[in-house]
Amino acid sequence: MPDTPPPTESEPKPSSGGNFRQFFLRGLGIILPTLLTIWLFVWAYGFVQKNFAGPINQGVQATLVHFSPLPVATDEDYDEVFAIEKREDGGLSTAQKNAWAVADGDLVKTLGGDYDKTRQLEQRRHWMRTQPDVQSLVRTFVVERWWNSYTIGDWVAMDLIGLVIAIILIYIVGWLVGSFIGRRLYHKGEELIHRVPVIRSIYPSIKQVTDFFVGAKTGPQFSAVVAVEYPRKGLWSVGLVTGETMANIQQRAGQPCLTVFIPSSPTPFTGYVITVPKSDTIDLPITIEEAIKFAVSGGVLIPPSQQISGQGPKLFNENQDASDGPEQGDTPDTNGNYNDAGS
Repeated sequence: MPDTPPPTESEPKPSSGGNFRQFFLRGLGIILPTLLTIWLFVWAYGFVQKNFAGPINQGVQATLVHFSPLPVATDEDYDEVFAIEKREDGGLSTAQKNAWAVADGDLVKTLGGDYDKTRQLEQRRHWMRTQPDVQSLVRTFVVERWWNSYTIGDWVAMDLIGLVIAIILIYIVGWLVGSFIGRRLYHKGEELIHRVPVIRSIYPSIKQVTDFFVGAKTGPQFSAVVAVEYPRKGLWSVGLVTGETMANIQQRAGQPCLTVFIPSSPTPFTGYVITVPKSDTIDLPITIEEAIKFAVSGGVLIPPSQQISGQGPKLFNENQDASDGPEQGDTPDTNGNYNDAGS
C-alpha cells in the first residue's frame, strides 16, 4: 500500500477571549494617551484658574465695583438685593436691615397716611443709594451677574481675563528677574527663604524640580546625549552631558573626560552624576527631550532615529496567548521563538 502522509494538525484558532483582550488593549493604547493629555490640560487649567486667575478675576471685579460706573445698577437691582434674605447670598446684613427699619419707622411717623407702599418703595431705594456699604453691595451683585452672563456652555468666558493677566504678570516677573536689579532682588529673596527653618528644607527641592521641567537658565544645562557603561561594564545607560569635568580628575585620567548626568526612571530630575573618559562614551544623535522621554517611559519611548525595526526576539508565538508565556523546559530557537521541549 502506498504510504499516506500523516494528517497535519490544524493550527489552533485564537480564542474569542484572546481576541477581545487584544483589541481592547489596542484600543486602550490609542485612546488612553489622548484622554490623559486632555485630563492634564483640564487639571492644569483648573489649577491656574483657582490659584492664579481666580484671585485676579476677583480683583478685576472689585476694581469695576469701586472705580467704574459700568454696569449701571437699576432700581430693580436694588429691589432684588433687598429681597435676598441671607447675607452670604448677597443680601443686606442684619445691621443694614435694622438701619432701614429705623428709617422706615421715622418716615411713617413723619408722613403718616401719605406714606403708602409706592412711597415706601421710592424712599427705600433712595435710602439704599445713600448708604455707601449698601451701594457697594448692589454694585457687586450687578458686576457679578454681568461677569457670569458671558458663557460658552457652562464655562464663563470672562474668566479668561484673569488667565491672560496671569500670563502677562508671569512674563513681566521673568523679564524683571533677567535684569540686574531684578536678579539682585531675587537672590535677596532666596537668601531670606533659606533662613526660614522649615521652608529652607523644602524650597531647594521644589525649585530643582520646577527648574528641570520649565527649562530655567538656573537649572542644569545639558549639551549632548551619550551612552556610557554604567553602573558596570556591559550595562549601558543613557546620560546627559553637563560639561567638562574637574581638572584634577582629568589630570589623573590622562585624557579628556566628561561629566554625565544619569537620570533615574521614571523621575528624571533625580539621578547620578559620573565622570567618564570621553573615549568611553557613545554619542547618541537624539535630543535632550527624547532622552528624557526615554527615561520617563522606562525605555518604552525609543526615539524614531534609534528604533530597530523588524528585529528582536519574539517572546511568544503568534498563536500562543501572551499571558501563558514559555513553560519551564522550553528552549528558544535561533529566531528567539520558544518551542516545547517535548515536541
